[in-house]
Amino acid sequence: MRDIKAENPTAEELKEWRELSGLPLKKFFNTSGMLYRELGLGAKLPAMGDEEQIKLLASDGMLVKRPLLIADGAVLVGFKEKEWEAALLK
Repeated sequence: MRDIKAENPTAEELKEWRELSGLPLKKFFNTSGMLYRELGLGAKLPAMGDEEQIKLLASDGMLVKRPLLIADGAVLVGFKEKEWEAALLK
């Protein structure tokens, strides 16, 4: 277990997690977080490239959507009960 607020994910980790998840990068952003809103990222993200978004995510764990589960080649972002159940009960 890791507190990503205290120990930010690296850009390399984020790239790997994105690839494993198959999700768009935007799904990794904590869109309901105060920092996301303070930075006005809702308007800025569409104009940003992937590398810039990954660098931003790696700069502050508060920007990353939680909970985040990485296990056995699966990456789950945010809590959706059915997705977690399916992934964990394989």
